[in-house]
Amino acid sequence: MSNVAYELKAEARAQVGKGSARELRRNGLIPAVIYGDKKDPVSITLSRNEVTKKIHAGGFLTTLATIDVDGTKYSVLPKDYQLDPVRDFLMHVDFLRVSKNTQVTVEVPVHFENEEKSPGLKRGGVLNVVRHSVEFHCPANAIPDSITVDLTGLEIGDGIHISHVTLPEGVEPTITDRDFTIATIAAPAGLKSEDNAAGEDAEAAEGDSEE
Repeated sequence: MSNVAYELKAEARAQVGKGSARELRRNGLIPAVIYGDKKDPVSITLSRNEVTKKIHAGGFLTTLATIDVDGTKYSVLPKDYQLDPVRDFLMHVDFLRVSKNTQVTVEVPVHFENEEKSPGLKRGGVLNVVRHSVEFHCPANAIPDSITVDLTGLEIGDGIHISHVTLPEGVEPTITDRDFTIATIAAPAGLKSEDNAAGEDAEAAEGDSEE
């Protein structure tokens, strides 16, 4: 589960607007906002380098953080960030203020294990990943780092659906109207070709018998 993994130092931002934001960026800072939990938003400034490092470390949008704003600490979850479309550097970050009752919607990565215990993969089958991540509703303080799919015993042609995954308590997929597919064990190209050839031979034999 994702716990508070890091703390960022910030300063309250009195001035807002494009001119002020440009000035901040020239000085190695970025504008950001903390909102939610039925409280007024707080405009802040952060070190661009520090936040960029957290983004590159992975799991940025699923990890709780603490932001210290001039001595006042906020528990937050990063919700979105904006990159410059040309130069690709960080421009702005939105943080959701969270409490023990906060429910969030997050994308959680899918990991696979026990590939060596899948007979289908041993026979040359291919793991066809349909969803590399799954969107969930869950408590902000109980966001899974990932969900794990066990491939033990799976044969060629088998599919792995969300119902096959054991989810932590309180974690629910946002898609609720179907048992959606996460991955399948597909036949290797060579086997598909052999099957097709066999099918064509059978059709030809049927045609000969009809004559």
